[in-house]
Order: sequence, then C-alpha cells, then structure tokens
Amino acid sequence: MSQSLLAGRLGLYAELIRLNRPIGILLLLWPGLWALWIAGDGEPLWWVVLIFIAGTALMRSAGCAINDYADRDFDGHVARTRQRPLASGRLSSREALLVFATLCLLAFLLVLQLNSKTILMSFVAVALAATYPFMKRYTHMPQLVLGMAFGWAVPMAFTALQNQTPPVAWVLFAAAVIWALIYDTMYAMVDREDDLKIGIKSTAILFGEHDRILIGVLQLVMLVLLGVAGILAGLGFFYWLGLLAGGALFLYQQWLIREREPDSCFRGFLNNNWFGMTIFCGIAADYYLGALI
Repeated sequence: MSQSLLAGRLGLYAELIRLNRPIGILLLLWPGLWALWIAGDGEPLWWVVLIFIAGTALMRSAGCAINDYADRDFDGHVARTRQRPLASGRLSSREALLVFATLCLLAFLLVLQLNSKTILMSFVAVALAATYPFMKRYTHMPQLVLGMAFGWAVPMAFTALQNQTPPVAWVLFAAAVIWALIYDTMYAMVDREDDLKIGIKSTAILFGEHDRILIGVLQLVMLVLLGVAGILAGLGFFYWLGLLAGGALFLYQQWLIREREPDSCFRGFLNNNWFGMTIFCGIAADYYLGALI
C-alpha cells in the first residue's frame, strides 16, 4: 500500500473514532478525574491519572467504532451522520470491529498495570461500551446505559487508588449516570425528527414535550447527588462554589434549549464540558486552597 493510500486509510480510522471531535473524551474523562482526586485525597498517583486519561481516550474511541458499526444501517438516513465512514461506504464493518477490538486490547494492557480488582472491573466497562450502541433499538433509555458506561470510571478510580468502593464512589457514579441522561438527551434532541422517521429510540423521544422540564429535574437531582458526594468526601467552600457555578451553567443550558432548535440543543450538549471542568476545578481548589480559609 502506498504512503498516500495508507495516510488516507488512517485518516478514515481517525474519522471513525472521532479524533476530530474530542468532546466525547472530555465528557467521559471528567467523572474519572472527580473520582481520582477525591479517592486520592487531592493527591492521586500521577501514573494512575495518566493511565486513566489514556484509557479514557482509547475506550471512547472504541465506543465510537462499535457505535458506528451498530448504526451502520441507520446513519445514512440522518443528515448529521450520513457522511460517517461506515454509512458512506468508505470503511467496512469488519474494519470497524477490528478497530474496536484493537483499542479495547490497548486499554486492557493499560489496566493490567493496576490492581486485580480494577482489572476485573474493566470487563464491565468493555461490556457496557459494547452494549450501549444496540440499546436504542430496544429501549427509549439507551442514555441510561451510556451513563453507566461513561460513569464506570468512577468506581474503577476508587478501586485503583483505595482497593475499595466506598459510598461516595457510588454516589458519584449515580451523579455521572444522571449527567449522561442530561447531556445525551440534549444531543438526541438534535436528531429527534430523523430518529422518529427511522425508528430509533431515545430519551428525547420518550420525554417529548416535557423534555426541558425533565432535563431540569435531572439537573437538580445531579446537583443534589454531587452535594451529597461533597459532604461524604468532607469537601468545603471551594467545592460548593464550584457546585454553584455548575448550577449556573445548567441554567444557561436550559436557556439554550428553550426553543428546541437543533443547533442550540447541540450547543447545550457541548456546554456540559464546561460543567464537568467546573466541578473538577471546585474539587481540586478545595484540596489545594481549602486549608487557607
């Protein structure tokens, strides 16, 4: 294969795993970082942090490959996705499965550097990542499975650093699951009309005209869960300041989706990256600056 053909193929693989759209990596990464800083009492082992960052990038990329494989017969009917490599015929289903398997293997090699409990938990992560893309055929709540997949980094982080999963880990996990329901419903609102035509299920379709109200309820529930996690972790002023700022971002997202316009809903989805970063900054600031007040 010539260099130009090889470069073109690698470019298609990069497009398949969305390297040009890192938002998914960031949304998957923030709950893991929340958990690592709390589990490490503000000083997590840096080599463990690096493993989780690399593993997050690999597993999100693997998730994109298996998602496009699962949706290969649907994406061509949706305006936003019809040019994806599988939907447009530029990559084969076999290639997508090979990419998925290779990335999962690389992530597993990273996990092998951690303790045995964390290694065992990684099998759950792979199962959730492989299962989620097929759920939209059978349930209107595939976002729930996505939340479990994206949030599973939380108990894994505690197990990696503490060799246990205390109550605060499961509260944070629940918050991460709720968060995925929030932002992925906004994402699904972008494609709602196309999804209705081709028979794909989502929370955006399930919620219908009550979508904004139910997203607001979920946002409130998540803030409460994060508050409980902060109490269990003994976090103080700076964490609560971060939580207040996060609440303001949720209000801004409600304003963005007020007319349910696809572009604005997508902006609301993207804004969740800032929410995740804000909560992390509150956690980190409390550990590093909390002793000063």
